[in-house]
Amino acid sequence: MNGNSRIVIEGAAVVTVDAAERLGAHLGTEHSEGYLVIEDDRILDVGPGTAPPQDAPARRIDGSGCLLTPGLVNTHHHLYQWATRGYAADATLFDWLTALYPVWAGLDEEITHAAASAGLGWTALSGCTTVADHHYVFPRDGGDVLGAVVSAAERVGVRLHAVRGSMDRGRSHGGLPPDSIVEDVDSALSGTEDAIGRFHDPAPGSRVRIAVGPCSPFTVSAELMRSSAELARSHGVRMHTHLAETLDEHEQCLAEFGCTPAEYAERLGWLGTDVWLAHSVHLSDAAVRRFGDTGTGVAHCPSSNGRLGAGVAPVRPLLDAGSPVGLGVDGVASNEAGRLGDELRQALLTARAHYGPQSLSVRDALWLGTRGGARCLGREDELGSLQPGKLADIAMWRLDGLGHAGIQDPVAALVLGPLPRLERLLCGGEPVVDNGHLVTTSETDLTHELRRAGAQLARHHNTDQEVA
Repeated sequence: MNGNSRIVIEGAAVVTVDAAERLGAHLGTEHSEGYLVIEDDRILDVGPGTAPPQDAPARRIDGSGCLLTPGLVNTHHHLYQWATRGYAADATLFDWLTALYPVWAGLDEEITHAAASAGLGWTALSGCTTVADHHYVFPRDGGDVLGAVVSAAERVGVRLHAVRGSMDRGRSHGGLPPDSIVEDVDSALSGTEDAIGRFHDPAPGSRVRIAVGPCSPFTVSAELMRSSAELARSHGVRMHTHLAETLDEHEQCLAEFGCTPAEYAERLGWLGTDVWLAHSVHLSDAAVRRFGDTGTGVAHCPSSNGRLGAGVAPVRPLLDAGSPVGLGVDGVASNEAGRLGDELRQALLTARAHYGPQSLSVRDALWLGTRGGARCLGREDELGSLQPGKLADIAMWRLDGLGHAGIQDPVAALVLGPLPRLERLLCGGEPVVDNGHLVTTSETDLTHELRRAGAQLARHHNTDQEVA
């Protein structure tokens, strides 16, 4: 930590999210005016009123007019897609993938690093301290694209759960992606095992962890799905994939495998407390109960689901069944806004539009974006709430401006109002955002690098089309 190892933030509203379960409108302890004490990378103390006298030198921060929450946890992203925003704006998922896969075939380390850095910087500015990034595109001449994502997280200063994805069903085997960006089973498994060896840090407080993530049932063979689960469990790492995102996928699974996507996942060993699944929109009542019984988590991506017209995930039934549910941005080629903070409001509106006005409270929405996300990633003992001993991953939102004036409940202001200006963002006590700006890297540099990356990828795609 820079400067004093102890920080005291006073005068802010504090929402701790310290309730282990959602209890209706109750999220746990809240203080209309409280304090938070940080020492090194951990929370030392939290409470109402003014902080008690400190037994060590401390840097003091005035939190007047602000709200303190846990840093948000993004449970599903595709950072490389930052270089292809705006493509296929009116397409369904399968048509969108068909249009985008050939473009992504031009990815390399430089493009991926620029896209990931921009995406991580932008989502940090929306209050996010932890990102699960699902990277499954590995062009044959692309170099170390996964390493490029890891270095981007180090550059921005946030936590990364890097999901080493894979695909082995190219067009020649009935899949959607070009054969140039898929791997065979052995290459995918060895690449995944190499990623675990290079990057996975299981230690408390770690900044980088690896999960195993074959892309989806329609881009991955049953052999790779089954073997990936075995590999993950042999190394004690978590598992992640897309599942039940669209009706097209549902119908394809029925036609090809004679079962639903959820039944197919269970058949291959893909339900359990070490699994979280992206989207899970089209689930039967029996599948929802099975997710709850097995402790299988869901990364809910409401904006992306809406952008692609995929449908509405059964968040309320999943929560009632006991399934861990967190929020995800998804790839910004299908959610160009790219801010996890926006997903709090979108999750609430989507749920209420489908299930009724009592289906998701403002505190439920914040729980999804913090504690629920931490549960999905297996980090609830360290992340997702403001409690002594937990990591000092903290968002400090400014609520005293025109956009939130007169909203007495700070959680309602955060979730229902415009996304507030982020006064500060700390990850492990280290500053990532200060006074609304990134501390760790230049936003101007990120912007220029992203523009170059997008232009380079478009040129590569256009050249390939001309050759073809």
